[in-house]
Amino acid sequence: MMLPVQMSSAVDENSQNLSEQTAKNEVSATSSTPLLGKSLAELTDWVQQQGQPAYRGRQLYQWIYQKCARAIADITVFPKQWRDTVADFPIGRSTLHYRSVAPDGTVKYLLRLADGQIIETVGIPTFKRGGERENYSSSIQNPCIKIQNPKSTDRLTVCVSSQVGCPMACDFCATGKGGFTRNLLPHEIIDQVLTVQEDFGERVSHIVFMGMGEPLLNTDNVLAAIKSLNQDVGIGQRSITLSTVGIPGHIRRLAEHKLQVTLAVSLHASNQALREKLIPSAKHYSLESLIAECREYVQITGRRLKTARHCRQRALLAGIGSRCCLWTTAIAYSLKNCKFQIADCRSFKFEICKSLHCLGNRGLISR
Repeated sequence: MMLPVQMSSAVDENSQNLSEQTAKNEVSATSSTPLLGKSLAELTDWVQQQGQPAYRGRQLYQWIYQKCARAIADITVFPKQWRDTVADFPIGRSTLHYRSVAPDGTVKYLLRLADGQIIETVGIPTFKRGGERENYSSSIQNPCIKIQNPKSTDRLTVCVSSQVGCPMACDFCATGKGGFTRNLLPHEIIDQVLTVQEDFGERVSHIVFMGMGEPLLNTDNVLAAIKSLNQDVGIGQRSITLSTVGIPGHIRRLAEHKLQVTLAVSLHASNQALREKLIPSAKHYSLESLIAECREYVQITGRRLKTARHCRQRALLAGIGSRCCLWTTAIAYSLKNCKFQIADCRSFKFEICKSLHCLGNRGLISR
């Protein structure tokens, strides 16, 4: 039996205000629509509108998504005279503002957009057992250093941003404290993935929407980006994770699209009182309502839903750090108190069992 979603008119009004705020701040980066994000059919139509034969559309498509071209002038298969004619049409790539490499090979990028705004994205390599992590990290920092086994990475994940800043103002988040500017457009999201793929010289295998911003406050652009990343860049939807703190009504809206992506909900706390301290918007969205909407998401999509696995991904916050290691256990009890039975947790596939095993509480949830 489906749990009723209990949201007051104040909740709906708050969600609407947030959506209106993001819509008002969304601006077009350039006067011309960027080519990045367009499908093969759309690019073919575009080249024909420019007086070129249809096969130029496939060439343009390959150079944008496979060769990571940054400007039409870079596409040498095109006649130079025509390249000069359409040189002002932007592909939609950002410029590198800053690049930082960690000892484990993780690379952080600050990217400057067409309107001068700065966003952050991260490339995260995962190494095969026996992979040359140290040499790989050195080669990333200095391209002159060649590693003996360039295929030592098992996967390459990109953590992408969905907004410039964030309106959620979570207490522990530096992005939230910096305020909100605007939503990212589809090409600005796709560009982050191509930037990492180009820099690493390897195909990106996974994407997580866990960078700057709240993805569900930019749903239309995020969905358009996911479609292109799947169909044009070639990344499977099941290799894409979308993370949210929970926006009233938006999880249900996402469910209606029946995507194969993985939805991750960041609870951040096991009870409503603590959650309201960490996430101001939680005052308008109770855990009961959030869980009810998440349960509805699973029933509609048939896809599993994850919460933050606090054993490995928790944040140690001043004043409540001693409680962090107990969050996962408390969340399980909280779900029970919300009349969300342990049997539902199993069907919900929250992966609580794995976290509880880490804490030595194997008796709480039986398989």
